[in-house]
Amino acid sequence: MGRSLTLPVPDTLQATYAVVFPAPPPDPRALARERVSRLIAAPLRDLVLRMLDSPLLTLDLRPAAEFPPLPADLLAAFGAGPADLAAIATASHLLAVRAAYRPGWPPAHEWATRAIAGATGALGTDRPVPVIDVFTPQVLDAERIERSLPGPDGTVRLTDWILLPHTPGPGGFWFTTKGMARFGLPELQTENVPPQLVERWGRLLNGLASRVLGLWLDELGAAERPALVELPEVVSVGLQDVAAAHGVREEGSREVRVGLRLDADEEGAPLLTVLPAGDGPGGLAALCAALFGTSRSA
Repeated sequence: MGRSLTLPVPDTLQATYAVVFPAPPPDPRALARERVSRLIAAPLRDLVLRMLDSPLLTLDLRPAAEFPPLPADLLAAFGAGPADLAAIATASHLLAVRAAYRPGWPPAHEWATRAIAGATGALGTDRPVPVIDVFTPQVLDAERIERSLPGPDGTVRLTDWILLPHTPGPGGFWFTTKGMARFGLPELQTENVPPQLVERWGRLLNGLASRVLGLWLDELGAAERPALVELPEVVSVGLQDVAAAHGVREEGSREVRVGLRLDADEEGAPLLTVLPAGDGPGGLAALCAALFGTSRSA
């Protein structure tokens, strides 16, 4: 048996979305119910309406000045345009859509809050208002919301829920995922990624995120609300995992093994550092070449 990492399982997970209005809607719950019923297809519609009727989901409409200010600089860094930023700055009211749910599948807290925020703000209207994923933070347009929500078979593209921000440093780029915590997992990080590997390493991390999430969900499903989950220190990630993270299929069977080390960020939150496994290729470039081939198109 290989060595494993012991990770705590959160009691609940939280999701928060903000919808920005130039004038307050008279009854946000009635608005949400009407638009979800009309715009969201089954079976997701049924899950969202059940959450809307439960104490697990709240709608909080208040004057914008009564909420902490939304981080305009971060929203801009994650793609918000001038029109969205202006609408946020001049909004009279803000609707906070919040939900809590247990770890596992489906992530009803995320699906329901995003669907409700999208239905009340961006979907099916000629005059959409900004919808903000507070976790990221990022302004989501109608196309992004529709694409990210599960289809009839309940599948999603993981890349619509996990971002890969990376920043340059003296030894290369520093990657830290933003989204694994939606599912109760620590974020993945890698330091000192050479500039020529940024695109390929990002693809590998997406595939690894898909594989790690699958292992996590398997462990959660194998026990009744476990307090701890064991994940292996060495994980295989393959072309099929990379494709699955993007919502497509891949016939290739190449895989590589990577190591995971449990660390913590400056605030003490857990992180999973990704590094070459001891029995595999000896560096990031070798890992990328082994998985994707030596040519850019491989």
